[in-house]
Amino acid sequence: MSGGPGTGGRADAVRLTTEEAAVLAGADGPAAATAMRIVTEAARLLGADSLVPIGSAHIDGCLYHGDGGVEFAERLVREEGAVKVPTTLNVGALDLLHPGRVKGDDHRLEMSRRLMNAYLSMGCSATWTCAPYQAGHRPAVGEQVAWGESNAVAFANSVLGARTNRYGDFLDIACALVGRAPFVGLHLDAARRATVVVDTSELSERLRDLDAFYPVLGSWLGRAVGDRVAVVDGLPPTTSEDRLKALGAAAASTGAVALFHVSGVTPEAPTVEAALGGQPPERVIRVTPEDVRATLATLSTSADGAIDAVALGSPHFSRDEFCRLHGLARGRRFSVPFYVCTGRDVLREVAAEGWITDLEAAGVTTVADTCVIVAPILPGHRGTLMTNSGKFAHYTPGTTGYGVIYGSLEECVESGAAGRVVRLTETWT
Repeated sequence: MSGGPGTGGRADAVRLTTEEAAVLAGADGPAAATAMRIVTEAARLLGADSLVPIGSAHIDGCLYHGDGGVEFAERLVREEGAVKVPTTLNVGALDLLHPGRVKGDDHRLEMSRRLMNAYLSMGCSATWTCAPYQAGHRPAVGEQVAWGESNAVAFANSVLGARTNRYGDFLDIACALVGRAPFVGLHLDAARRATVVVDTSELSERLRDLDAFYPVLGSWLGRAVGDRVAVVDGLPPTTSEDRLKALGAAAASTGAVALFHVSGVTPEAPTVEAALGGQPPERVIRVTPEDVRATLATLSTSADGAIDAVALGSPHFSRDEFCRLHGLARGRRFSVPFYVCTGRDVLREVAAEGWITDLEAAGVTTVADTCVIVAPILPGHRGTLMTNSGKFAHYTPGTTGYGVIYGSLEECVESGAAGRVVRLTETWT
């Protein structure tokens, strides 16, 4: 056999346990056999020589991109496919709680619903969120899992300390059906060691304690390190999950970051030295104020001026973010469409607080189960969207046809009320 775990070499065969070989031979039915063939072949191509049992999965393949995905999922259902581990579902292409939010022709809407139903039929949980960690799906430190969706992967690895590679459509459900994943990459100790140190000491403490800084830092990080593992030094020890969520989502969008460490904050990085595994870094990068300004400029494709909509919640808005928005928006009235995308679990929680009633009175439209960059929700086909999300800023022009303007949450609220970009100069001074 040539190649070994984590080398990226091509293995001639993957060693299977007696139980795994039996599944491959059809002992658990045709769907499980199909899934095991997919997982085993993926392991071979990735250079793994064995599989690893997983404790859970998160599925990105439930988002409609074409009829082929529907046909694949429905075949698994016909073959009596059933997930072997707790499995949550990423966003779909419909807002099932608010029929009519998503526009589209009858075929697209029907196929989107069929796809979502197929995954439910296989025993997946109807979470429909890109932030399953906000819906109670929080694997333990060191737990092996198979997660799809780039921000969810970054959060699971980095903030929770679980272990997953970036699992794409169809491989994710295959792993869930057999409870196994290729034992390669970030499932292994060696691949999780940081090789790059990111030094933020040249940035002011005030900037590092600003919510709007973290999507910018993440956007810079993805471009700077690609798919390498970095440890970020100098961020406040009280850095919140929402800030880490924003950092990871942006880094996974502009780069292929699946794991980052933050010294003194994330579980595998009590110190920089621990994150490096006692080895010297291959590279040290010092982030300068000029780097921040340059990256901030890339997050807007339109000049400040009139806006046509505001969208928040990529990744999905959390309870704490709703609390902040409620305080800022209460008693206001937005003059442009103002969307907040969130998971149904969080929506239920904040509705019980009474916040949704106040936000709707201000003109907020909540979107559940999906978001404005993967489903046709925005008005018209062109315009300018303002957002506080680095992920929205990265993907909006290519997926919606809208230009985009990045700003802080406070600037989004002020701009949504004014119908034009309002900059709060103290934010970036």
